[in-house]
Formats: sequence, structure tokens, C-alpha cells
Amino acid sequence: MNRILLAAALFLAPALALADADPRFAKLRDEAEPLGGLGTFLDKFVGACDGPFVDSQCKANAEAFRKKYQGKRLYMIVTEDDATMLTPGPYSLGTGEYSINITPFFPGGSSALTHGAPKKTDGNGNPILPYLTVTGDMPAGWNLQMFNRLFSTRSVRAQIVFTPQSVWTLPKKGGGKSHGVTARIEAIFITEGRSGQAMGLWLNGKDAKKR
Repeated sequence: MNRILLAAALFLAPALALADADPRFAKLRDEAEPLGGLGTFLDKFVGACDGPFVDSQCKANAEAFRKKYQGKRLYMIVTEDDATMLTPGPYSLGTGEYSINITPFFPGGSSALTHGAPKKTDGNGNPILPYLTVTGDMPAGWNLQMFNRLFSTRSVRAQIVFTPQSVWTLPKKGGGKSHGVTARIEAIFITEGRSGQAMGLWLNGKDAKKR
């Protein structure tokens, strides 16, 4: 191994170790099928089959695709630039515990993946979904300003394990309909993107820190 490769390996090793710090998430991730691209997956699962120029096999293809993936556990990464659904929540100065709010709406292509099916939209026509919240203890050397800056500079990423379930439809502002895929989110592992420092874990329907 040359010096450049050795240096790269030494640099990446701590980040990879931290990313695998929670064996509960690692087990689910390793049992799941990696998702190549969320947008392509959602478009095929939803099957946009309206309009005069749609292939006659569109609905049949969409049904076959849904049947193939229904109940299958999948894994995806939401990179730092796309992780706008993660926002800082309340922080306890006394205990050093922070919280991260997750809007379980993951856009891709012409639709989105959601945890559960939204029932209504806000004034701008966006689906309304309740937060998922995870908590953690401020690492040594961090402070509240540093923590908040991670979100404002898009330095946080999420790894997600989910199982697709069905297609939801809502009326779109100005006419038409918006579509998405309802999923059961089994785990969301949040890390600082550069170092891989673990920041929070949503697991089996709750904040994994809350025993």
C-alpha cells in the first residue's frame, strides 16, 4: 500500500468506526437492500400513469414493481446537502442533552417517501407530518453554537432503513394531485457528516436513547 492510500485508510477508519458505533442500526442496515436512487425508486413505485402519452403497460409495470418491493427492507443515505428534514430542537443547558427534529418527508423525483401517510397539507400545499425526535448528549468539546452550526451549514447526514408499504395521494394546491410512498421507517441514524460522529438514533418507533 502506498503512502497516499495508507493515509486515506487511516483518515477514514475512525469515521467508519463511528458510523458503525451502534450495532442495533448496523444489524438492520446490513440486512437491508441498498437503494440506488430514491427518485427512480419512487417514480417506479408510484407509477405516474395518467396522460395520453403514457405507455399502455405503465400500470401493470407499477403494480409489478410494488409487488416486488412490498415488505422488503431497504437502506438509503440522505447526504448533507439533502438532509433539510433535520433541524435542531430544544437543548437542556443543565443536562447537556440536545434534541433533533426529523420531518419524515424524504423527497425524490416527482414524489416523496414518508413515515405514514399524510392526511392534509399546509397553506403552501406541503403535506403535514408530525416530527420524529431523537436526543443525544453533547460530546466533549462541543457547545450549542457548534451544534446549531452543523445544521445551518448542512453538515449532518442520515442513514435510513425503511420498508415501503403503499401509495398515498393528496390534492395539490392549484389543482391536480401529489403522490408519495408510505413507508414504515425502522431506523434513522444521524451523524456529523465529516467525522461520522453519532448524533442520534430513531429505532423501532421511538428515540433509541429513551430506554
